[in-house]
Amino acid sequence: MKKLIFSILMVMAIAATIRAQDSEGCKDHPLLTRMPGYVIFECTQNFNELDFADLKGEEVKLEGNLTYNWYTLNPDSGKPEPSFLQIIKNYQNAIVKIGGKKIFEDESNGFYELNKGSKFYKIKIACTNTSDYMLFILEMEPMKQEITANEMLDALNKDGFIALNILFETGKSAIQKESIPIVDQIFEMLKTNTELKISIEGHTDNTGDAAGNKKLSNDRARTVMTALVAKGIDAARLSFVGWGQEKPVADNRTDEGKAKNRRVEIIKK
Repeated sequence: MKKLIFSILMVMAIAATIRAQDSEGCKDHPLLTRMPGYVIFECTQNFNELDFADLKGEEVKLEGNLTYNWYTLNPDSGKPEPSFLQIIKNYQNAIVKIGGKKIFEDESNGFYELNKGSKFYKIKIACTNTSDYMLFILEMEPMKQEITANEMLDALNKDGFIALNILFETGKSAIQKESIPIVDQIFEMLKTNTELKISIEGHTDNTGDAAGNKKLSNDRARTVMTALVAKGIDAARLSFVGWGQEKPVADNRTDEGKAKNRRVEIIKK
């Protein structure tokens, strides 16, 4: 009988120890950490499907690289058990702080999205009781900028300029391959409208030093102009300049703002 009691106590002690620490191989996602006093009971990371919600709360299924963490409250942490609302608001505030936004919330789930640099995330918090909650972070293909030559021309005629999200290699002036179609559409616009002249103007966020950013933006604007000339556009119709971080259009204190400030503007001359 004593051996049986000892065995039961040993099992309970082992279970308590497991509950007091993260499961092997599990860790927080780099984007978001955990609520105080919680440990990771279970985790997975793979290409998978996620049940999500749209703005009306209707279910949609999404696919991408999914990180899943099941958090459980460590009873030995001394931390009080939070309400579901506290869990949701904690994550909502953290997500908004890094540039994300709320999509939908109900009595047991929170749904959010985040554009961070060149990556696009869908985030779900699921909570059936406040001692356990699940965090799903789905990394999806970046949103592609689909814009036509006619749309560019309409913007130039209406506003005198258009800001384009042309992506370059980090810290360099080489255009990334996914942005080549945007340059192609600038070319189509110029080829079709032979009297149109433009200035190509590069902008950066405030990461790094001002002089380096100005040179980088100038080099990038020149690269776009060079690509257009190589396709057959007369260089006399084009000019370029780099403004670096001098003309931000958004808050450089957030990743979302930085992404908006890293842009190429086409100005009608």
